[in-house]
Amino acid sequence: MERSLESPSASQLRPGPTRAQSERVGVLLINIGTPDAPRPREVRRYLRQFLGDPRVLDIPALPRWLLLNAVILPTRPRRSAEAYAKVWSDAGSPLRIHSESLKSALQQRLGSSYVVELGMRYGHPGLAEGIDALLRQDVARVVLFPLFPQYASSSTGTALEAALELIARRWNVLPTATVGPFYDDPGFIGALAASAGPALREFQPDHVLMSYHGLPERQIRRSDASGAHCLEHASCCDRVVVANRHCYRAQAFATSRALAAALTLPSDRWSVAFQSRLGRTPWIRPYTDVRIPELAAQGVRRLAVLCPSFVADCLETVEEIGMRARDQWHELGGEAFLCVPCINADAAWVEAAEALVRSAAGDSAAQACPSA
Repeated sequence: MERSLESPSASQLRPGPTRAQSERVGVLLINIGTPDAPRPREVRRYLRQFLGDPRVLDIPALPRWLLLNAVILPTRPRRSAEAYAKVWSDAGSPLRIHSESLKSALQQRLGSSYVVELGMRYGHPGLAEGIDALLRQDVARVVLFPLFPQYASSSTGTALEAALELIARRWNVLPTATVGPFYDDPGFIGALAASAGPALREFQPDHVLMSYHGLPERQIRRSDASGAHCLEHASCCDRVVVANRHCYRAQAFATSRALAAALTLPSDRWSVAFQSRLGRTPWIRPYTDVRIPELAAQGVRRLAVLCPSFVADCLETVEEIGMRARDQWHELGGEAFLCVPCINADAAWVEAAEALVRSAAGDSAAQACPSA
């Protein structure tokens, strides 16, 4: 049989993807989200999606609908829009800006064998947009990276549930790994200390308050499978054990202890509080806006506040702490107030994030990373 002498086509000559290209890992950074604009209409749309989530407003469907539509949405969007307007810039909201910066910096560190995209649980770019962007680049597997150091069902839980459901709807379901809570990860703690340390040394505070986003007490109790540990005694968060290993409050205290040690803060010069509560049901204590007057009454004159439950500056750090808490402090007669910025896209945090991603992906290069 004669061999054909026809020239091969261009498609036949074009090289196929290399092994590295065909096995690229997609990384989806997940943050909570932000409205599209600091206006009541956009904020209302965002709040409807956010507070309509049964993991966030975890009450029965009918009471949730009534609370959202009869109480919250008629009034809160305008107030929240005014707050967002105070922190908005031409480039958008702080959360979006810093999340995009982290995405770019992490992509640069991970290199061409990884593809990094951003997906917000609520708002834009959404989780579906981020996943679609990864799949268009032919990744072979995915690492989901919720940017929440401490686990909560209303943050990490809802982010993973939604992202995994979107991935599972595909005909070809890609292998998927997740970055778990990193509340005591040495790289994360080191990044916090590297960011806060110079600011604290320059400011010389009398006291450092570590303020975390709050949660309803009922959500903390639901995280305790034993039903006999969380919030049952004053020392329930003194260490992480089996009963409270999924407890947001216990993980927040663990972060605080590790960070205080890294910053060499004396035990009587720092404390923990929780901010951003909503409604009249009990939220985890102590409350930040109650703790601040207590510190003033104790003679603290120079107060520094860190926000270790946020990796990116946002409404809760820039406006709630950096503006409202600052005003509260000065009204109480405080001498000086420092809101320490979040780690955002600081080099030490990008390095730590790289190690977390590589470890989740089973990448042997993680062994060589100092943050691993």
